[in-house]
Amino acid sequence: MVSMPFPGARWSKPGMPGRACAVYRQPPGTSRHQISMLRVCGLIPLTAVLLLSACTDHRDNPEEIRRRTAQATETMRQDTKAVVDGVRDGMKSDNRPIDINKASREDLLRLPGLTEHEADRIVDGRPYDSTQDLVSRRIVSGAEYDKIRDRISAER
Repeated sequence: MVSMPFPGARWSKPGMPGRACAVYRQPPGTSRHQISMLRVCGLIPLTAVLLLSACTDHRDNPEEIRRRTAQATETMRQDTKAVVDGVRDGMKSDNRPIDINKASREDLLRLPGLTEHEADRIVDGRPYDSTQDLVSRRIVSGAEYDKIRDRISAER
């Protein structure tokens, strides 16, 4: 008896074992779609196992975890110190309004949202009777004035 090259194979012409040509015939009751779905369904678990094994190969050793934790702690300590220093400096500074008739260009540039051009225009437009003159003379817009009005004064 001659063995078949793979299961489900049959000789191309029944009763003629002299020809070495085997043809695969699908089992009765299955369609090509069912066979391709079986192949795909077999590949999905295999792919999942390969992906999971690739993802879980990397293990952190305890020393590496300690090193990264110490580094993160040091970064947090430095950031906290910077915040505390900023708050301390803010509390030390005097919150007196800046006199737009006497302030230097550098002092004016410390005001929020004020550009170099606007600071130069304020200096060039002196003297001012009130802070509202900045808007009436169109040196700053109303929105910009609203941002700085609590921080400026106009003394003569």
